[in-house]
Amino acid sequence: MAEKGTSHNKLIIALSVIIPVAVAVLFRVKIPGYDLQFLPPIYASINGLTAVLLIAALVAIKKGDRRLHELLMKICLVFSAAFLVMYVLYHITSDSTPYGGEGWIRTVYFVILISHIILSVAVVPLVLFTFSRALSGDFERHKRLAKFTFPIWLYVAITGVIVYWMISPYYK
Repeated sequence: MAEKGTSHNKLIIALSVIIPVAVAVLFRVKIPGYDLQFLPPIYASINGLTAVLLIAALVAIKKGDRRLHELLMKICLVFSAAFLVMYVLYHITSDSTPYGGEGWIRTVYFVILISHIILSVAVVPLVLFTFSRALSGDFERHKRLAKFTFPIWLYVAITGVIVYWMISPYYK
């Protein structure tokens, strides 16, 4: 018999590889003729809402409201998926925007951007494994993993907004 919570492991591992590889490959694809310049503020807002809802979900579970916690976490998953779709759509239809800041702020921008990108790749399996453990009722292991997943997911959501704020003056 399989260990509790392991039935989705292969799918989670596959998605954790496929998603970042697909995003990287799609960055090289350009589909002309579509103007999706309106998307960055929308997906940045989704990142901001995700951050707020992650905190609300933490508060809910600390207060013992498992139903609210579960609902908020599911919304966060939907928001993250919507972000990913919009992000890819924007980048396959638009040229990349170079960051125009100079001096120390340029370094700050790239430190935030690079850490955001690296952790956004790492958070995919963390979120999926954490969610899978909750779905399977393995709440002890869910809670242990969530202690790592939560701050990383929150960091990715918040830095997504910061990166948008920092690059938005340079959009065409």
